Amino acid sequence: MHDFATSRRTEVIGVASGKGGVGKTTLAVNLAVALQQSGRRVLLFDADLGMANAQLALGVGHRVRHNLSHVLSGRMSLDQVLIDVRPGLLLVPGASGVAEMAALDAQASAALVQAFSALEGRFDVMVVDIAAGLSPSVLTFLSACTRRLVVLRDEPSSVADAYGLVKVMTREMDLDQVYLVPNMVATARQGDLLVRRLVEVCSSFLDRTITGLPGIAHDDAVLEAQRAYRPLLEHAPGGPAARDVRRLAHALLSLPAAQGGGGLQFFIERLMAADSLAGAHP
Repeated sequence: MHDFATSRRTEVIGVASGKGGVGKTTLAVNLAVALQQSGRRVLLFDADLGMANAQLALGVGHRVRHNLSHVLSGRMSLDQVLIDVRPGLLLVPGASGVAEMAALDAQASAALVQAFSALEGRFDVMVVDIAAGLSPSVLTFLSACTRRLVVLRDEPSSVADAYGLVKVMTREMDLDQVYLVPNMVATARQGDLLVRRLVEVCSSFLDRTITGLPGIAHDDAVLEAQRAYRPLLEHAPGGPAARDVRRLAHALLSLPAAQGGGGLQFFIERLMAADSLAGAHP
């Protein structure tokens, strides 16, 4: 088992989706909580620029006074905008509703993440909640992560968009460590079948082997937790979705260490190296 806590480098896990409405942010937030509850030091980076809402899901929205836009403008350091959610879990708030943040180009993204170099060694894992779709900023952040989770639902548009995202990452950007996470599934079998179908398509048409990770059950408690502005793992820790998020966290911790780099410095270097690649896509 790969243990983040014994690693010198920060593991960087990007959580993305081909389209919105698949529960990506909810999964990213609760995965961060599950990793923290397992004893890891976790930084949650809300990189869903322009539609940032991880702070609401964590119930700390009232404490957020500053965000990424203040770091980008040079008015504040990254340390000054960090929110201490609970021991072992810190949040970098996104800039919800700030138009210039939503249109951040690859060069500005690289300048922003330069600030993360000072955080090296303070965290075992950083979970990056990345916007949906295929914008240059999305592809830049995905390229910079060491692992990439693609969240999808069992519906045609979600599957098609997830395939499109996987295709760009693997064929056009030559990225590896791409994993499928089915969300809001009726049964574990449904999630397994969904992943199997997409894995077969990727193998046939992309000539790439994509790995599936444990799916997350549909659970009415997810919406209840959102309405209560609490993480699901605290609102309904015994429910099926919370159980599955913990299984997902365990599966990630059990993966072999990613090869070819890691840590926040690697994140920065890859982010800047991705500029030309990401800028080539609409």
